[in-house]
Amino acid sequence: MSVVFMKTMSVEQTKPEPSKAEAGKHFSFDKSFQEKIVQAFLIDRNWASQFAEVLDVNFFQFAYLKKIADTYMSYSKKYKEFPSMALLAQIIASELKNPSDGILRSQIHDFLLRVEENKDLGDLGYVKEKSLDFCKRAGLQKALEASIEFIETEKYEKVVETIKSAINAGNEHSPGLELRDDVDARYSETFRRTVATGVKQLDEKKILNGGLGAGELGVIIAPTGVGKSHLLTHFGAQALLQGKNVLHYTFELNERAVGVRYDSHLLGIDSIDCYDHKEQIKKYYEDNAETLGRLKIKYYPTGTATINTLRAHIDKLANEGFRPDVLVIDYAGIMRSTEKYELLRLELKKIYEELRGFANEVDIPVWTASQSNKEGANKDYVDLTNMAEAYGQAHVADFVLGLARKSMSKSTGYGNIFIAKNRAGVDGVQFQIHLDTARSKLRILSEEEFNKMKSDQEELEDGNLKNFFREKIRDFQKNH
Repeated sequence: MSVVFMKTMSVEQTKPEPSKAEAGKHFSFDKSFQEKIVQAFLIDRNWASQFAEVLDVNFFQFAYLKKIADTYMSYSKKYKEFPSMALLAQIIASELKNPSDGILRSQIHDFLLRVEENKDLGDLGYVKEKSLDFCKRAGLQKALEASIEFIETEKYEKVVETIKSAINAGNEHSPGLELRDDVDARYSETFRRTVATGVKQLDEKKILNGGLGAGELGVIIAPTGVGKSHLLTHFGAQALLQGKNVLHYTFELNERAVGVRYDSHLLGIDSIDCYDHKEQIKKYYEDNAETLGRLKIKYYPTGTATINTLRAHIDKLANEGFRPDVLVIDYAGIMRSTEKYELLRLELKKIYEELRGFANEVDIPVWTASQSNKEGANKDYVDLTNMAEAYGQAHVADFVLGLARKSMSKSTGYGNIFIAKNRAGVDGVQFQIHLDTARSKLRILSEEEFNKMKSDQEELEDGNLKNFFREKIRDFQKNH
């Protein structure tokens, strides 16, 4: 958390438990359950957007929870988006400056730290389900109480309106964004939460504007053997360096092989040499445990995993206290859709549609890859027309990156990336790159490096051409 509350006191706030009559009147629930509700909407913004419609912060009995909920929901009403944990802490800290706020600051600080550490996530599903029902009941009782006054004053239309509003609460999301009144919402700093790729030129403002955003789907298109998996590993490893938790699904390589690639990238050791540096690798993770994110790698055989498979696995990890900040899926084209299609293009289109919806559901960035068609192997750059079988995949993705390395250039690592589609910024931009497959690292070349690359390629092509003619001459001399 970027802002830490100054802990002036460590005394736990005490408050008498409500009477049974009060509990019945306000549908009160215990401290643990109330904390779980606040924890749930802090880490699941999609659910929070629905929950915000039924929540009255006065339902909370404890001042620190009421303050967090009020600040969080008030920000949402103004900006049509929820603040990050760091920003929430900043806002509350700026509002609680008086010495008399010491206990409240201490309680909020401790609670937010527990939430940030993702403690006890396993029962949040139950809490979400019950809390929505609870608030609907509380809201309905409140509406019934108000209706009595309307009936007494013969405002019968108000009765219908009030009851209908209480019944429908939680079924719909925000009514939408108002162009004139919601300027602040459009430019809120939390409007688009990103995870950087670690490639400076891609993360800059005019392209990804900080990285791939929460709920967005990024796709790498490349021919077979060009380096899709290495580039996905690069993006995952760079997220770890930002302190983000990464969940990496692999449908071809086994879990150990993928883990070695991450070790290689993070420590700068060729993957083939990692086995000789096991102790150095252990020490690296021990020394950087406080700053490095966590990585989970899960293998499923090709053609067996669906979105439901991934959803169930993520729920299981939540029970164990792990919540990912970014998903890496290697790769979507060898998943299964939840519906059966005879035509492969329809199957692939459905997979990507489900994956895009899933990215929005879990509210984190999702990186995956797509196999290009055979024409892509011979092109100078790979674009949307090279998405094998299903051009419809391109319609779903938010960011599409073409990766090209001609056969002759594979030994040098040189190639290019082409921004084929970009909802966050400009597209149609090409960069010359070096992909170090020994360490799963991508680097954009400088102009000087690019000129050297061209020179190396020309020499290589010239040498290959000379060797070709030498062999032809030898063959001719042999036969004559």
